[in-house]
Amino acid sequence: MKKMSLFFSALAVLFMISCEGPAGPPGPPGFDGLDGFDGQDGINILGTVFEIEGSFTPANEYTLFYEFPTSVEVFESDLVFVYILWDQAEDGNGDPVDIWRLLPQTRLLDEGILQYNFDHTFFDVSVFLESDFDLGLLMPGDTDDQIFRIAIVPAEYGSTGKLDTSNIDAVMRALKVSENEVQRIILN
Repeated sequence: MKKMSLFFSALAVLFMISCEGPAGPPGPPGFDGLDGFDGQDGINILGTVFEIEGSFTPANEYTLFYEFPTSVEVFESDLVFVYILWDQAEDGNGDPVDIWRLLPQTRLLDEGILQYNFDHTFFDVSVFLESDFDLGLLMPGDTDDQIFRIAIVPAEYGSTGKLDTSNIDAVMRALKVSENEVQRIILN
């Protein structure tokens, strides 16, 4: 009998909770809080993309050196990626499409192994050739008028793990940098 009365009590409570009636009158307005102190202005974190063009020669020790302009602040925690213009293809309209590859890139040549590589600080970037043979044996196609894109990515973007850094188009979209905003520099 106790179980039956407990069941009916629970059923009655369920009916009372599920019933709705008209909305009651609104409550009195609350008091306004005190205004807080103004905070310091934040910084605008922007990424930057540069394009450098140069030739690897014995005179520059097969190294292209680029110092970041003073207008660009690179922090030690920022990510720096370098891409090489590897090839060009044509789209369906016959227009050229650039093919970029993230460095380092390795080529297997008849002479041996050639690698395009880079290092950087928060002041500059160096793109250089490494090989297991004399670099003087390289053909002009491997050394002359090489084009590289340098993407400086704030650490906040890279820490999510969602950015496909192997794809320069994805990096530029994330940084909101369009093709016509890329700063182009020809190195001597």
